[in-house]
Amino acid sequence: MAMTSASSVFVLTANVTAAGGASSSRNSVSFLPMRSLGSRLVVRAAEEPPPATSSSEGSPATAVAPAEAAATKPKLPPIGPKRGSKVKILRRESYWFKNVGSVVAVDQDPKTRYPVVVRFAKVNYANISTNNYALDEIEEVKA
Repeated sequence: MAMTSASSVFVLTANVTAAGGASSSRNSVSFLPMRSLGSRLVVRAAEEPPPATSSSEGSPATAVAPAEAAATKPKLPPIGPKRGSKVKILRRESYWFKNVGSVVAVDQDPKTRYPVVVRFAKVNYANISTNNYALDEIEEVKA
């Protein structure tokens, strides 16, 4: 049995217009011939960074000011329960629903969906004793 390949044509159009023609971008699309077990599609797009303005190069004091501002930024309070505290699980579909486990770690990034890692004394069907939970899926219990 011979494997036949069909030739395809793709048309890519860019709906992005450059402001004033100052910025340039490089787009490339490659369709490589079929190999023995499969094919490969490579798409690359890159834009050049905007040129630096000459007004900021002249004053060294402006370079020091952002560093000082970052150092004086107030530290945010920690989110979630503390490490080692006992929590009750409120996620209904969890194996450990209404059970109590101890907090192993809490990710402080506000973009993390399930930041709280909880460890349990009992293992589930897959022989796993830890799971991640969202802040609204746990309730801190007085030990």
